[in-house]
Amino acid sequence: MCFKKLLGALVLSAVLFMPSAAWAAHPLITDDAGTQGEGKFQLEVNGQNDSDKETVNGLSVKSTGEQVGATLSYGVIENADLVLNLPYVWGKVTENGKPVYDEKGLSDITFEVKWRFFEKDGLSFGLKPGISFPTGNDEKGLGAGKVGYHVFLIGTKEAAPWAFHANLGYIRNENKADEVNNLWHASLATTVEVIKDLKIVVDIGTERNADKGADNDPAFLILGMIYSVSEKFDFDAGVRYGLDSSETDLSMLAGTTYRF
Repeated sequence: MCFKKLLGALVLSAVLFMPSAAWAAHPLITDDAGTQGEGKFQLEVNGQNDSDKETVNGLSVKSTGEQVGATLSYGVIENADLVLNLPYVWGKVTENGKPVYDEKGLSDITFEVKWRFFEKDGLSFGLKPGISFPTGNDEKGLGAGKVGYHVFLIGTKEAAPWAFHANLGYIRNENKADEVNNLWHASLATTVEVIKDLKIVVDIGTERNADKGADNDPAFLILGMIYSVSEKFDFDAGVRYGLDSSETDLSMLAGTTYRF
């Protein structure tokens, strides 16, 4: 693997939080079991800024990245959605202040089906299988270079004003960057409506490290809020903290959601 391609792979896996699925209720990573309803659409436009610093073989390495994503969901039936996610990313790496990587472009597009198969007394479960397409330039480190797939089991319990969500996932990380192919994901989240139309959100999780030489698996904590301007429009913001050395140190998150 060429040096530039290796750096690109490190940026995507360690700086930009690039999940293989399109997540719901931004700024949460953990999805909920809710669906749009038959014939209804939801459009999410989200932005993210990441920064990370570490010392590698005596070198001070600083990585920064940005991501803008658009996710469109459509309810084909009452309890099943089709979901399309389009991400555009920027990534930079410096070593002792010297630029060694600087690329931007479209990353890998994902397409998913979200199916809620159980719902009773505020408890619901869903499955979310999906496929990722190698639309990002893998030579520039902007994509995996191969078709991948994933499946997530989603659980939600609602007890107003609280809601609790749990995700367990398997990701087949097909790639040309010599990364681990079989990944797992586990995360938990909660939301609480503190005042009318304003929710505070907390999310914590971990995922198997895609880097074959890594000593630990990345773990994160997200703190944020979702404000519902109306029944159709939400605004959200949050901060994601890395809980260990494999996770990005700090990410700033913001987004909007429109339902129609």
